[in-house]
Amino acid sequence: MFSKEESRLLRQEFWISFGKSFPRKWLLYDTKIKGFSFKFHFDTKSALIALDIEDDLENRINYWEKLTALKGILKNDYLPGAIFEEAYILENGKEISRIYLPLEQKVSIHNKNTWQEVMLFFNENMDLFESFFHEYSEIIKG
Repeated sequence: MFSKEESRLLRQEFWISFGKSFPRKWLLYDTKIKGFSFKFHFDTKSALIALDIEDDLENRINYWEKLTALKGILKNDYLPGAIFEEAYILENGKEISRIYLPLEQKVSIHNKNTWQEVMLFFNENMDLFESFFHEYSEIIKG
């Protein structure tokens, strides 16, 4: 078991290592759409990439309808394993809409032996997710 400080240091080390291994500027929060952001998630049980829609309900529904219309393209041309959840509940209880792709292997941020696999997964799949967004952003923003 790791102390909070050991866990924090491991997390910090992972993200620094990821940034050095794959030095590029990720889109993440810079989508130019309020409440619309890409996220990396890696904890002691899993890793995933996500597109979160956290705006008010009306805007969430609006963006969700556009993304659902593009679902076939996203799954066929970019991320076949993408999961669409219109009502996704975060750990803090907040409801958002999320499209995400989990890494199927069991990984842990506390296990450095799984880091390389997660970094490759993040780099390859977030790049595809961002490519989809860039290609269809005018439709999504529309």
